[in-house]
Amino acid sequence: MSQLPPAPNADFSQSAQFIQDVRERIAKVVVGQDVVVERLLISLFTGGHILLQGVPGIAKTLLASALSKAMQLDFSRIQFTIDLLPADILGSEILDQSTSTFRTEKGPIFTHLLLADEINRAAPKVQGALLEAMQERKVTIGGDPFVLPAPFLVIATQNPVEQAGTFELPEAQLDRFMLLHRLDYPTPDEERVILRRNAALGVQRRDGGAVVATEFDVIDDSPVGGIEDIIAAMEAVQSVHVSDTFLEHVVELVGRTRKHPDIELGGSPRAGISLIKASRARALLFGRNYVIPEDLFALAEDVVLHRLRLNYEALADGKTTAAVLQEMLAHMGSGDEANRNDHRAAPGTNGSRVTAEA
Repeated sequence: MSQLPPAPNADFSQSAQFIQDVRERIAKVVVGQDVVVERLLISLFTGGHILLQGVPGIAKTLLASALSKAMQLDFSRIQFTIDLLPADILGSEILDQSTSTFRTEKGPIFTHLLLADEINRAAPKVQGALLEAMQERKVTIGGDPFVLPAPFLVIATQNPVEQAGTFELPEAQLDRFMLLHRLDYPTPDEERVILRRNAALGVQRRDGGAVVATEFDVIDDSPVGGIEDIIAAMEAVQSVHVSDTFLEHVVELVGRTRKHPDIELGGSPRAGISLIKASRARALLFGRNYVIPEDLFALAEDVVLHRLRLNYEALADGKTTAAVLQEMLAHMGSGDEANRNDHRAAPGTNGSRVTAEA
């Protein structure tokens, strides 16, 4: 079995500093949510897309906006509603009456970071149009293909509580998201910081009047990096070593999801691909040029859980997909030190570590 060796001449130091600067910039605006920032960077550096599941008011839009400005990326936000049409996202041809010709009006999807707010409120036809663009990185308007900007990342959100007027994403569409991260409320200490910061925002004078300032008003517009830094991070991710042992762990976990007696629909090959990609990016974020079992265990819920569906008997017994996944992970023997060492640098490398701060 062939290994995935590190690529030569990878500039880890540049990526390490860039990642640290981005995290520090976002932390000035968004309190906590360190794991969410980590998942967003993983998605961006691997070309995947992410679905954030959480109640309103926990800074999802603020986080996406701060991320885009820190990296000098174009940012668009679409509020998904029941009456939204595919053309409202992709764009359409418009008749120019002065010339009697059609011109193409590109939609908000032509951006670097697209926040698809409450994606499950749109009709399946609209969801399908967006997910097709996510997969192929291009759209068709009036019969003509248009390539989307690079990088292109969709950050979709959905409310797990309010189900009235929503259309649940089917498994085939959920599988297009590399990560589904479930956000929680801030801790009491984090919430105290949030309240203190908000109370100190004050008032902004504008156009002869004044408005109460919000967190969006304090986002620093000066970027800490740009497209070239993102490209360097992407290349660094591709140079992170994946051992044969780690590949076997991924194959074992995905295989267990297909054979477990409580699971009706297991993980597709895309689940294993996503686990490898996300683990390599997480290794870079944590200052390593090799993956370890900890990466798999940390990412398994975000990568695998939304791709599983329990059978009727398991649901009738009150079981949950999260509990079944944890059961499978508990039976995977990958915690001893010898196993950890087997995931380190590939033969012929010096095993040097990246100096990124996690």
